[in-house]
Amino acid sequence: MKSGIHPEYQKVIFLDTSSDYKFLSGSTRTSDETMEWEDGNTYPVIRVEISSDTHPFYTGKQKADRAGGRVDRFKKKYNM
Repeated sequence: MKSGIHPEYQKVIFLDTSSDYKFLSGSTRTSDETMEWEDGNTYPVIRVEISSDTHPFYTGKQKADRAGGRVDRFKKKYNM
């Protein structure tokens, strides 16, 4: 790897602002805000609005918008 051209990769805490869910991961982003993690070390905090804890796809609260395509018409026609 060529030195001096790649951003610094470090461990950071991602904090979901809507549910206070947090997880430790690696990232090239950094922040002035820090927080102590469960292992006793202090890491930068990156605040996010949506994580797997609050995303509708992962929580099962996603709306299913079905327009009624060919398959739906077929199933309705043959009572399936």
